Amino acid sequence: MHDLKERKMQFQQTLKKSYTFEGKGLHTGKFAHMTVCPAPVNTGIVFIRTDADNATVTALAENVSNTARSTTISQNGVSVSTIEHILSALTGMGVDNAFIEIDNIEVPILDGSAKPYIDAIWADGFELQNEPRKYVEIKETVEVVNDEVGSIVRIEPAEEFSYDIKVDFNSRVLGVQHAVWNPSVVYAEEIGICRTFVFFHEIEFLFNNNLVKGGDVDNAIVIVEHPVTEEQVDRMSKLFNVPALKVREDGYLSNLILRFPNECARHKLLDLIGDLRLCGGFLKAKVTAEKAGHGINTTAAKAVRQTL
Repeated sequence: MHDLKERKMQFQQTLKKSYTFEGKGLHTGKFAHMTVCPAPVNTGIVFIRTDADNATVTALAENVSNTARSTTISQNGVSVSTIEHILSALTGMGVDNAFIEIDNIEVPILDGSAKPYIDAIWADGFELQNEPRKYVEIKETVEVVNDEVGSIVRIEPAEEFSYDIKVDFNSRVLGVQHAVWNPSVVYAEEIGICRTFVFFHEIEFLFNNNLVKGGDVDNAIVIVEHPVTEEQVDRMSKLFNVPALKVREDGYLSNLILRFPNECARHKLLDLIGDLRLCGGFLKAKVTAEKAGHGINTTAAKAVRQTL
């Protein structure tokens, strides 16, 4: 097993075989089959829409077309959405090249993290290829700021990669959380397994606006920030078609047990890693982010691409 903690890989690598995943998309609710396949050197990550005459969509920042609650890329009129978790998984496990065949518009949400990809692929290891890895390196600092929400992504030149993220939703439940990824952190054990999250008060709004048609209580941490009535919780149980849910003393819904106290920050880091893979490869840089989201992440990736 090899990840970016264990060795500085000098050569590109791909998968040893193909892996298939299936499930509903979080935002569309559409069922999709997705197969992650080996690819030749210098391919990068390329999605193939098998339901659209095998149209290809390359995972590059200039192809980003939407960042409303997930990242969508489009090319020649064909789109693939919610790509951040699979891109994060491939980056965290050190995969340079892969074809991703999918028969619908949205990547399945699975358990809300990158864990299903890690569980399937990690044990088999990877296929070393005969071309050196092409790192994405910058000569000057790239900084993107959104003053309206107080978010920032700063990418600085460095000899090795490091990511540091601060999450602050002004939440009494979450507080202020930090998470880091660098060569001393095992992505597969400490970041990739962290699940997406949502605030209780957002869920009905999201459903009413067709934004989480594929969500359920198995693939999202639910944060109960404000007081709720038993009737509201019962309605949530019916919405997800599960037995009675409860609000725990720590402010989370009783559907899931946290894998880490700062799992939410670690998931935002997971997203950041996936979005910044749209730079076109592995960043050799120091990344610092605060209140980051898909919009500012992908804007930063575009800014990096413009310097290359």
